[in-house]
Amino acid sequence: MSHVEHPHTWYTTNLVGVPAHVLASIEFNTHPVALHIVGTREAHAGLFALLDTSHDPQEAGDMFVHYLSLAFGLQPAAEPSSPAEARRWRASYIKLLQSWGVDSNGQAGAVLKGWVESRFGLVPCFHRARLERFPSPAWVRYLEEKASSRFHNNCIHQQLDLLYEFCQWALQRFKPFGDQAHVPLWRGITRCEEQIVDGTLGPGRRQLAVQLNNLVSFAMSSDQAECFGDWLLRAEVPLVKLLFYPGLLKQVPLSGEGEVLAIGGLYQVEARYA
Repeated sequence: MSHVEHPHTWYTTNLVGVPAHVLASIEFNTHPVALHIVGTREAHAGLFALLDTSHDPQEAGDMFVHYLSLAFGLQPAAEPSSPAEARRWRASYIKLLQSWGVDSNGQAGAVLKGWVESRFGLVPCFHRARLERFPSPAWVRYLEEKASSRFHNNCIHQQLDLLYEFCQWALQRFKPFGDQAHVPLWRGITRCEEQIVDGTLGPGRRQLAVQLNNLVSFAMSSDQAECFGDWLLRAEVPLVKLLFYPGLLKQVPLSGEGEVLAIGGLYQVEARYA
């Protein structure tokens, strides 16, 4: 079989300066290095200069939300120039995250996974169905949805670039997880065996290598994760792979559910039956 038919072997170019196959590896997770989306902080130097004057996470979050609101026209016009302008859908990172929280396999989820492809070079392995042999109906649907104008407009990739860079800035500035390079996170899943790359399931705890999607939700506690599947995975996730964590932005309701969004790939996990 050719590599074209097996997307799990694909990697694309990226904008973070680390080869995608390295970024996806367990070795990178063990020994992470700082990641930056090329040109983002330079293009928005004024935002990061302003953020440096903030005194606490809430003030910084308010600055960030206000800046993106102005830069990308995220607030409805007070006096729209036409009925069409009043109805215009302006995609925003907040709407995208809210929709992910409702259904990570919807159109918003496809756009987010497409952003990870574009910026980090990691191809998704699941969207509504397993993305295996290419071409397939599952792949066609994913490709259509990630390009849908419902969410893929208004420079949405640039908005997400800024969200990632803001998250990394806040992790360094306010150190919500201390000085460690990793944070322990949990994920509840079903059909765990479908994601195993190395190791076997059995009674008790097991160390496994698993293939996670290119963007994945984790929980801050095992109790929260147990609601989402029969198997509970515990992973040491490098901070440089975080896109969103609770408390980063009060405007995003995900923060009230203890949900963390992280870049995926291969992870070494401890698995136990929930």
